[in-house]
Amino acid sequence: MRRRSRRKSSTTLLRELDAFPKVPESCVEVSAAGGTVSLLAFTLIAVLSIGEFLYLRKTWIKYEYAVDTDMMSKLLINVDITVAMKCNTIGADVVDLAETLVASSDELHYEPVHFELSPEQKLWQRNLQSMHNCLEDEQNLLESFTEYTVADAKHKKPESEVLAVGSHNACRIYGSLKINKVAGNFHITLGRSIALRSAHAHLSYKLSEEEYNFTHRIDHFSFGKYVPGLINPLDGTEKLTKKNLHMYQYFIVVVPTKVNTFQFSIDTHQFSVTEKERTLNGTKADQGIPGIFMKYDMSSLMVKITEERTPIGQFLIRLCGIIGGIFSTAGLLHNFIGFIIDLIFCHPKIEKSNPPTPASKSPRGSAAEGQTNFPELPEAAAHEDESLLQS
Repeated sequence: MRRRSRRKSSTTLLRELDAFPKVPESCVEVSAAGGTVSLLAFTLIAVLSIGEFLYLRKTWIKYEYAVDTDMMSKLLINVDITVAMKCNTIGADVVDLAETLVASSDELHYEPVHFELSPEQKLWQRNLQSMHNCLEDEQNLLESFTEYTVADAKHKKPESEVLAVGSHNACRIYGSLKINKVAGNFHITLGRSIALRSAHAHLSYKLSEEEYNFTHRIDHFSFGKYVPGLINPLDGTEKLTKKNLHMYQYFIVVVPTKVNTFQFSIDTHQFSVTEKERTLNGTKADQGIPGIFMKYDMSSLMVKITEERTPIGQFLIRLCGIIGGIFSTAGLLHNFIGFIIDLIFCHPKIEKSNPPTPASKSPRGSAAEGQTNFPELPEAAAHEDESLLQS
C-alpha cells in the first residue's frame, strides 16, 4: 500500500509539473480561417527551413595572418622551363643574399627539345592561360584547388612529338632545387656555373650575338612541396623576342600558406610576381647580362586559409527559432484579425437582435438593490393566517 501511495504521489507531482496541458477535443473549436493561417504558417516554415539547410551546406573562406617563425628550414624551388637555346650553351643555378651558390646546374635536368609545340600542347597551354584569367578574376587561391583540381591530368603537359636529334633547337630545364628561406636569385644564363670562394662564375663557349636567344616558356615554377593541380602565377608564361641581347627579370615575393579545407589540408607557398624586360646595348652604362633572372624574397608573414561552415548546433537553434516564432506570430495574428472582424461586423448585429427590455414594476414599488422581491399572497390566504394567529 505504501508503494502504491508513493507511486500515486509521484505521478500526481509529475502531473502538476506538466507544462503542456492537454485540451479535450470537445473544447477545441476549428475554423476555415484558422486552417488557412495554419497552412500559410506551415508553408513559410518549410520554405525557411529549406533555406537554412541550404545555408548549412554553404562554406566560406576565413583568412588569418601570423608571423612565420620557421625560418631555418629548407625550401624547394620546382622548375620546368624551356629556353630556345641548346643545352650545352646555358646553365641554371641559385645564389642567395650572401652571394653564396646554393644550388648548381648539376642538380637540374637538361633535355634537348623542340621549342615549337604540338597541337595537343598548344591546346594545353591555351587552357592553362584561360585558367589563369579565371583565377585573376577570382583572386582566390582556394578556387585553384576546388574548381580546377578535379584531376591532375588536366594540368599535365602532353608529351612532345619524337623528332630527329638534329632538329632540337631548345633546352628543357626541369627539376627541384633546395634553398635557404632567405632572399635569392634563380637565373638561367650562358654557360654552366662554377663555385668560387667569394662568388660564382659561368663558363661558356664563345658565341656570337646572333646565337643569343632567351625566348622561353615557363611550364611550371613553384616554391615548396609540389601540389598536383595547383596553378601558379608563372605557369604557362611564354616570352618571345627577336632581339639577341635581351634580359628578362621576375621579381617574386613568396608567402608561406597553410590551407585547411573539408577535403584536404596542405602547406604551400603563394607568390606574387612583377615582370620587367629590356634589351642590352653593350655599353658600360647599360650594365647587365642577357638571360632569365628570377629574384625572390621571403615574406615574414604566413597566411592561414580555412574553410568554415555553420555549426550544426547553431543550425538547430535557428531552426527551432523559426518554427516557434512563426507559430507564435501566426497565432497572435489569427486572434488579432478575428477580434477586429468580430468588433467590426458582429457587434452591431448582436445589439440589433437583442434590444434592452425595461424593468417590470411591482405593485409595491421597486425593491432595493441587493434585496429579493417575494410575490404577494392572495387575500383569502392572508385572512386565514390572521385567524390562525388569533386562535
